[in-house]
Amino acid sequence: MSKCVLCPNMCRVDRDTAKGLCLSPSQMIINRAALHFYEEPPISGARGSGAIFFGGCTMKCIYCQNYLISRYPQGKTYSPLQLAELFRKLEDEGAHNINLVTPTHYSDKIKQALNLYRPRIPIVYNTSGYERKEIIRSLKDYVDIYLPDFKYSCKALAEELSGRPDYPDCATEAIAEMLAQKSNRYDAEGILQEGAIIRHLVLPQELDNSLGVLELIKQNFGNGVTLSLMSQFTPVPHCNRLPRTLKPIEYKAVVARAQSLGFSDIFTQELTSAKPEYTPSFDVCK
Repeated sequence: MSKCVLCPNMCRVDRDTAKGLCLSPSQMIINRAALHFYEEPPISGARGSGAIFFGGCTMKCIYCQNYLISRYPQGKTYSPLQLAELFRKLEDEGAHNINLVTPTHYSDKIKQALNLYRPRIPIVYNTSGYERKEIIRSLKDYVDIYLPDFKYSCKALAEELSGRPDYPDCATEAIAEMLAQKSNRYDAEGILQEGAIIRHLVLPQELDNSLGVLELIKQNFGNGVTLSLMSQFTPVPHCNRLPRTLKPIEYKAVVARAQSLGFSDIFTQELTSAKPEYTPSFDVCK
């Protein structure tokens, strides 16, 4: 942490005394820890995923639904020991897995917590995809399931909407490492125990980007990977750039293109998932 290089921003700041581009101190900020039922079926299952939402983010997506905690990280701080206790609590509540949401900038502390207590249920690394492959490699023995986004194929769009023009290259390298580590394995109930699901949020008015993402995925990883094509984009009040939800024709075009490229293991969403109520409430009070 004296020279933080946990993400591709490579800030090299001392997060004990300053904040990097993730806007986060060295101490973990956690804004929600509860059973979550809105992930893919093999993640949420019937009992829910034990989701832990971390404050801060390594990206700056102008349309982020969780902007209250990603752009303005504040709230209760947790030590690795306290995080380990959260693992145990969610496990005792019946969670199918421990789902670490936006964990990148705290991956070092997460490893410390898992060294203190390793749950008997899978560990899910739920990430934007903006990762260093070296850090993902260091997580091999800690993470069971990778749940990365692949947001952009276009560097210009990645810079405009998220301030990260190197996103396509970083995501490609990081996801390649994830897929090299894990192959999908399910239990008798159909709950994922190990593996990776590549997510893509389809953005309104940006069909070319989504089609490009599918092409990049096939080109780099083949069409045998598991995809989750998400239609849940919900406009946020401060973002005039993307003021509406998806049109059915936009989403259908992306799904059809995935199928035409030979992808067969695809999770899809109903357009009714684009509702503010699907964004969880967060504890943002100190």
